[in-house]
Amino acid sequence: MSREGLSMRKIKEILRLRIGLGLSTRQVAKSCKISVSTVNEYEKKFREAGLAWPLPEEMDDAALTRLLRARPSSYKHSRVFPDTAYLITEMRKPHVTLHLLWLEYRDVFPDGYGYTQFCHFYNEAVTRLDLTLRQHHRAGEKVFTDYAGDTLSIVAPTTGTKRPVYLFVACLGASNYTYAEGTLSMNLPSWIDSHVRAFEFFGGVPEIIVPDNTRCAVIKPDRYEPDLNPEFAEMAAHYGCGVIPARVRRPRDKAKVENAVLVAERWILAALRNRTFFSLTELNEAIAELLDKLNTRKFKAIDSTRCELFEKLDAPALRPLPTSRYQFAEWRTAKVNIDYHISVDKHFYSVPYQLVGKQLDIRLSATTIEVLHQNRRVATHIRSYIQGAFTTDPAHRPKSHQKYLEWTPSRIISWAASKGPGIAALVTKILETKPHPEMGYRACLGIIRLADKFSSERVEAAATRALRANAISYTSVKSILEKGLDRLPLKQTPEYVPVKHSNIRGKDYYSRRTQ
Repeated sequence: MSREGLSMRKIKEILRLRIGLGLSTRQVAKSCKISVSTVNEYEKKFREAGLAWPLPEEMDDAALTRLLRARPSSYKHSRVFPDTAYLITEMRKPHVTLHLLWLEYRDVFPDGYGYTQFCHFYNEAVTRLDLTLRQHHRAGEKVFTDYAGDTLSIVAPTTGTKRPVYLFVACLGASNYTYAEGTLSMNLPSWIDSHVRAFEFFGGVPEIIVPDNTRCAVIKPDRYEPDLNPEFAEMAAHYGCGVIPARVRRPRDKAKVENAVLVAERWILAALRNRTFFSLTELNEAIAELLDKLNTRKFKAIDSTRCELFEKLDAPALRPLPTSRYQFAEWRTAKVNIDYHISVDKHFYSVPYQLVGKQLDIRLSATTIEVLHQNRRVATHIRSYIQGAFTTDPAHRPKSHQKYLEWTPSRIISWAASKGPGIAALVTKILETKPHPEMGYRACLGIIRLADKFSSERVEAAATRALRANAISYTSVKSILEKGLDRLPLKQTPEYVPVKHSNIRGKDYYSRRTQ
C-alpha cells in the first residue's frame, strides 16, 4: 500500500509505537506490516511538524492529516537504505525484476543508492535469509498468545449435558513463563479478557503481543498489512503495548506459543482428562494448581525453572500495569438521521444537530455510549437497553428560531398532505404525541416513504384505519399494509337507537317517583 493510501488509524498506530512506546523502526514496520522507510517517513514528518506525543485532545484527524502531508519546499529525501524484506517478497511475484524495484525505489528516494549498490544489498539479504538461526527473545519484549487445539468440558449438574471449555495460553518469550485459563467461548470479549487476566498474572505488560491470526485479533489476515480488530487494538493501546500478529503460514513466528500450548496440553489437559467439573470456576482452580507445578518444574536442558527465569529476566523488564483495568468496549458506526439521533440496538441517542447525515464512530461499553466524529468525542450517554426509546441531550437540539436543514414539523405535515389527508392527520397526531416534535420525524418520514412501496392510495387507507383504531405509529401502518387490511372496508359506527320494551321504565318513571 502506498503512503498516501494509509488510513489515519494506521498512521496514528505508527506514531504511537515509534514515538510513544519507543519501539525500533523495524519493530514498528513489522507490527504495522509496512516498510521501514514508511515508518521513517512519518516519524520525520511528525518531528518536522513540531508535534509531541500524545497528541492534543483538540486535534482531530483532519488537522493531523494536513500537518503530516504538508510538503515543505525545502523537503528532500535522505539516503534511505532499501527495505530488503520487501524486495525479497516482491521478487517472488510474477514479472517483477530488480531493475523495476530499483526504479520504484528511486521514484520515492531520488537521492537513494545506485542500481549496483541496490543489487548488492538485495543479494546480501538473500544470503542471510538462507541461514537458520535460533530465535532469541529480549526480556520483557514479547508475549505469545493462542488457544489450545483440544478442549476440556464442564457438566451441568441438573441435566448432565457437557459444555466445551477452551484453553487460552500465554507465554513470555525470554523465560517461557506460562499462563493458562479455561473460557466458555473464543469470542472477542473472552479473548480480550483472557489477555487482561494474563497481564495481571504476570504483574506487568510486555512491549509486544504476538497472537495467532485468530479472528478476534486480526479481521483480515495479510502478510503485508493485516487489519487488527479495533477492540483488540484498543486494549493493547490501553496497556501501552504493540501487536505483531504471526505471519500466515510462518510457523517460526509462533513457535514459542505453539510449544507452550503443547506443554499445556500435556501437563494440564492430559492431567485433567479423568476429572469431572461442574463449573468454570472449579475447572480454573484446578488449572491454576497444575500451572503452578508447570512453572516451578525444572527444564530438562538447563538447571532452572520458568518461574526462576521469569523473576530474573521478564519480571524486571515488564512495564507496570496501568492504574485502571481495561473494560471491554465494542466499536460500531452509524449515520445520523434527520432527527439528529443515531440508532444503537434500536435505541436512539442524540448528537449535535450539525452532524446530520454524517457517519460517526460509536464506542459501546456495558454502561456508556461514546460518539466520535473524526476521532473527537461529540456526545456521551448512559447506555439504555430500552428499544424504541430516545435518549436526548437538550444541548444537541437546534435553537427554536433556526431552520434545521429546512426540516420543520410544518414542512413534514405539508409533505404528508400532498400524499393524502389521512396521512397528514396521522403525521400531525404523531408529532403532537411526542415531547419534542423532532422525536417523531423518523416515524413520519417512514410512513410517507411507505408510499414508494405500497402506493399513496394504500398508505392513505392504512393511515385512516390506523387513526380509527388509535394506532398512532409507523409500525401499525406498516403492519396494516403488509397484511392487506387497508383493502377491507371500514365498519361504520351504528347510530344509537333506544330500545323499547315493557320492562324498561324510561326517564318518565323516575320523574313521577320524585313528585
